[in-house]
Amino acid sequence: MRHGKKFNHLGRVASHRKAMLSNLAKALILHKRITTTVAKAKALRKFVEPIITKSKQDTTHARRVVFSYFQDKEPVKELFNQISDKIANRPGGYTRIIRIGHRLGDNAEMCIIELVDYNEYLTKEHKAKKTKTRRSRKSAKAQTETSAQASLTTSQEDAANAQKITSEKTKTSATDTEEKVDKEKDTPQEENTSSSGETDENGNKDA
Repeated sequence: MRHGKKFNHLGRVASHRKAMLSNLAKALILHKRITTTVAKAKALRKFVEPIITKSKQDTTHARRVVFSYFQDKEPVKELFNQISDKIANRPGGYTRIIRIGHRLGDNAEMCIIELVDYNEYLTKEHKAKKTKTRRSRKSAKAQTETSAQASLTTSQEDAANAQKITSEKTKTSATDTEEKVDKEKDTPQEENTSSSGETDENGNKDA
Protein backbone atom coordinates (compact mmCIF):
# COMPACT_ATOMS: atom_id res chain seq x y z
CA MET A 1 0.00 0.00 0.00
CA ARG A 2 1.20 3.50 -0.83
CA HIS A 3 0.18 5.29 2.38
CA GLY A 4 0.71 8.87 1.24
CA LYS A 5 3.75 8.35 -0.98
CA LYS A 6 3.68 11.40 -3.28
CA PHE A 7 5.91 10.04 -6.04
CA ASN A 8 3.79 9.61 -9.19
CA HIS A 9 5.00 6.70 -11.34
CA LEU A 10 2.65 7.78 -14.18
CA GLY A 11 1.92 4.11 -14.95
CA ARG A 12 5.42 3.50 -16.31
CA VAL A 13 8.60 1.72 -15.29
CA ALA A 14 11.57 3.86 -14.20
CA SER A 15 13.39 3.87 -17.54
CA HIS A 16 10.24 4.74 -19.52
CA ARG A 17 9.30 7.49 -17.05
CA LYS A 18 12.79 9.02 -17.19
CA ALA A 19 12.85 9.01 -20.99
CA MET A 20 9.36 10.56 -21.17
CA LEU A 21 10.25 13.39 -18.74
CA SER A 22 13.48 14.04 -20.63
CA ASN A 23 11.59 14.41 -23.92
CA LEU A 24 8.97 16.67 -22.33
CA ALA A 25 11.70 18.85 -20.79
CA LYS A 26 13.48 19.16 -24.16
CA ALA A 27 10.22 20.21 -25.85
CA LEU A 28 9.51 22.74 -23.11
CA ILE A 29 12.97 24.32 -23.38
CA LEU A 30 12.92 24.48 -27.19
CA HIS A 31 9.28 25.62 -27.65
CA LYS A 32 8.73 27.43 -24.29
CA ARG A 33 5.15 26.07 -24.08
CA ILE A 34 3.66 22.57 -24.44
CA THR A 35 0.29 20.90 -23.92
CA THR A 36 0.08 17.75 -21.79
CA THR A 37 -1.89 16.19 -18.95
CA VAL A 38 -1.88 17.75 -15.49
CA ALA A 39 -0.21 14.70 -13.91
CA LYS A 40 2.66 14.77 -16.41
CA ALA A 41 3.01 18.54 -16.06
CA LYS A 42 3.36 18.31 -12.28
CA ALA A 43 6.00 15.59 -12.62
CA LEU A 44 7.77 17.61 -15.34
CA ARG A 45 7.90 20.68 -13.13
CA LYS A 46 9.82 18.78 -10.46
CA PHE A 47 12.12 17.39 -13.13
CA VAL A 48 12.93 20.53 -15.15
CA GLU A 49 13.14 23.31 -12.59
CA PRO A 50 16.35 22.03 -10.91
CA ILE A 51 17.88 21.75 -14.39
CA ILE A 52 16.95 25.37 -15.15
CA THR A 53 18.50 26.45 -11.84
CA LYS A 54 21.68 24.60 -12.84
CA SER A 55 21.93 26.75 -15.98
CA LYS A 56 22.49 29.94 -13.94
CA GLN A 57 26.16 28.94 -13.57
CA ASP A 58 27.60 28.71 -17.07
CA THR A 59 30.46 26.30 -16.42
CA THR A 60 31.68 23.21 -18.20
CA HIS A 61 30.62 21.03 -15.29
CA ALA A 62 27.08 22.49 -15.27
CA ARG A 63 26.75 21.94 -19.03
CA ARG A 64 27.85 18.32 -18.69
CA VAL A 65 25.39 17.69 -15.86
CA VAL A 66 22.51 19.14 -17.90
CA PHE A 67 23.62 17.17 -20.96
CA SER A 68 23.41 13.96 -18.93
CA TYR A 69 19.63 14.52 -18.53
CA PHE A 70 18.93 15.31 -22.21
CA GLN A 71 21.62 13.52 -24.28
CA ASP A 72 21.12 16.31 -26.83
CA LYS A 73 23.11 19.49 -27.51
CA GLU A 74 20.26 21.69 -28.81
CA PRO A 75 18.32 22.11 -25.53
CA VAL A 76 21.62 22.62 -23.66
CA LYS A 77 22.56 25.47 -26.01
CA GLU A 78 19.11 27.04 -25.75
CA LEU A 79 19.10 26.74 -21.97
CA PHE A 80 22.53 28.25 -21.34
CA ASN A 81 22.52 30.87 -24.13
CA GLN A 82 18.95 32.21 -24.08
CA ILE A 83 16.87 31.07 -21.10
CA SER A 84 19.53 31.58 -18.43
CA ASP A 85 19.62 35.34 -19.18
CA LYS A 86 15.88 35.74 -18.67
CA ILE A 87 15.66 33.74 -15.46
CA ALA A 88 18.81 35.22 -13.89
CA ASN A 89 16.88 37.31 -11.33
CA ARG A 90 14.12 34.76 -10.62
CA PRO A 91 14.65 32.64 -7.48
CA GLY A 92 12.68 29.61 -8.67
CA GLY A 93 9.17 29.05 -10.01
CA TYR A 94 10.20 29.08 -13.66
CA THR A 95 7.10 27.28 -14.99
CA ARG A 96 3.36 27.90 -14.96
CA ILE A 97 0.54 25.34 -15.34
CA ILE A 98 -2.70 26.54 -16.97
CA ARG A 99 -5.59 24.06 -16.97
CA ILE A 100 -7.57 23.94 -20.24
CA GLY A 101 -10.25 21.30 -19.59
CA HIS A 102 -10.61 17.59 -20.23
CA ARG A 103 -9.52 15.51 -23.20
CA LEU A 104 -12.09 13.77 -25.36
CA GLY A 105 -11.89 9.98 -25.19
CA ASP A 106 -10.38 9.25 -21.78
CA ASN A 107 -11.50 12.52 -20.08
CA ALA A 108 -7.95 13.22 -18.87
CA GLU A 109 -7.42 16.68 -17.38
CA MET A 110 -5.30 18.71 -19.82
CA CYS A 111 -3.12 21.77 -19.26
CA ILE A 112 -0.51 24.04 -20.81
CA ILE A 113 2.86 24.20 -19.06
CA GLU A 114 5.01 27.17 -20.05
CA LEU A 115 8.05 29.14 -19.00
CA VAL A 116 6.92 32.16 -16.98
CA ASP A 117 9.31 34.69 -18.50
CA TYR A 118 8.29 33.90 -22.08
CA ASN A 119 4.60 34.77 -21.75
CA GLU A 120 4.78 38.38 -22.99
CA TYR A 121 1.06 39.08 -22.45
CA LEU A 122 1.16 38.33 -18.71
CA THR A 123 4.51 40.05 -18.17
CA LYS A 124 3.15 43.26 -19.74
CA GLU A 125 0.08 43.15 -17.49
CA HIS A 126 2.27 42.62 -14.45
CA LYS A 127 4.38 45.66 -15.32
CA ALA A 128 1.32 47.81 -16.00
CA LYS A 129 -0.19 47.14 -12.56
CA LYS A 130 0.53 49.85 -10.03
CA THR A 131 1.48 49.19 -6.45
CA LYS A 132 -1.30 49.72 -3.94
CA THR A 133 -0.86 52.54 -1.45
CA ARG A 134 -2.73 53.13 1.78
CA ARG A 135 -4.97 56.17 1.75
CA SER A 136 -5.81 58.15 4.87
CA ARG A 137 -8.98 60.12 5.55
CA LYS A 138 -7.11 63.40 5.14
CA SER A 139 -6.07 62.51 1.65
CA ALA A 140 -9.65 61.52 0.80
CA LYS A 141 -10.94 64.89 2.08
CA ALA A 142 -8.27 66.72 0.13
CA GLN A 143 -9.29 64.84 -3.02
CA THR A 144 -12.96 65.77 -2.52
CA GLU A 145 -12.07 69.43 -1.98
CA THR A 146 -9.91 69.53 -5.09
CA SER A 147 -12.63 67.85 -7.14
CA ALA A 148 -15.20 70.40 -5.86
CA GLN A 149 -12.90 73.29 -6.74
CA ALA A 150 -12.30 71.82 -10.17
CA SER A 151 -16.06 71.51 -10.76
CA LEU A 152 -16.58 75.14 -9.68
CA THR A 153 -13.88 76.41 -12.02
CA THR A 154 -15.30 74.41 -14.91
CA SER A 155 -18.81 75.78 -14.26
CA GLN A 156 -17.46 79.34 -14.15
CA GLU A 157 -15.59 78.82 -17.39
CA ASP A 158 -18.73 77.44 -19.02
CA ALA A 159 -20.75 80.48 -17.91
CA ALA A 160 -18.11 82.87 -19.27
CA ASN A 161 -18.05 81.03 -22.59
CA ALA A 162 -21.85 81.20 -22.80
CA GLN A 163 -21.80 84.96 -22.19
CA LYS A 164 -19.18 85.44 -24.90
CA ILE A 165 -21.25 83.44 -27.38
CA THR A 166 -24.43 85.45 -26.65
CA SER A 167 -22.61 88.79 -26.96
CA GLU A 168 -21.11 87.73 -30.30
CA LYS A 169 -24.56 86.68 -31.55
CA THR A 170 -26.09 90.07 -30.57
CA LYS A 171 -23.25 91.93 -32.31
CA THR A 172 -23.70 89.95 -35.51
CA SER A 173 -27.48 90.50 -35.48
CA ALA A 174 -27.02 94.28 -34.98
CA THR A 175 -24.58 94.53 -37.89
CA ASP A 176 -26.97 92.57 -40.11
CA THR A 177 -29.84 94.94 -39.35
CA GLU A 178 -27.66 98.00 -40.06
CA GLU A 179 -26.63 96.58 -43.42
CA LYS A 180 -30.26 95.93 -44.34
CA VAL A 181 -31.24 99.51 -43.44
CA ASP A 182 -28.41 100.93 -45.53
CA LYS A 183 -29.46 98.87 -48.55
CA GLU A 184 -33.06 100.05 -48.25
CA LYS A 185 -31.91 103.70 -48.15
CA ASP A 186 -29.72 103.33 -51.22
CA THR A 187 -32.29 101.75 -53.53
CA PRO A 188 -34.77 104.73 -53.93
CA GLN A 189 -31.98 107.20 -54.61
CA GLU A 190 -30.75 105.12 -57.52
CA GLU A 191 -34.29 105.01 -58.98
CA ASN A 192 -34.61 108.82 -58.71
CA THR A 193 -31.31 109.46 -60.46
CA SER A 194 -32.20 107.07 -63.23
CA SER A 195 -35.60 108.72 -63.78
CA SER A 196 -34.18 112.26 -63.79
CA GLY A 197 -31.55 111.32 -66.33
CA GLU A 198 -34.07 109.98 -68.95
CA THR A 199 -34.54 112.02 -72.23
CA ASP A 200 -37.00 112.01 -75.09
CA GLU A 201 -36.36 110.81 -78.62
CA ASN A 202 -35.74 114.41 -79.69
CA GLY A 203 -33.03 114.79 -77.06
CA ASN A 204 -35.09 116.95 -74.65
CA LYS A 205 -35.19 116.09 -71.01
CA ASP A 206 -38.51 115.31 -69.32
CA ALA A 207 -39.94 118.02 -67.12
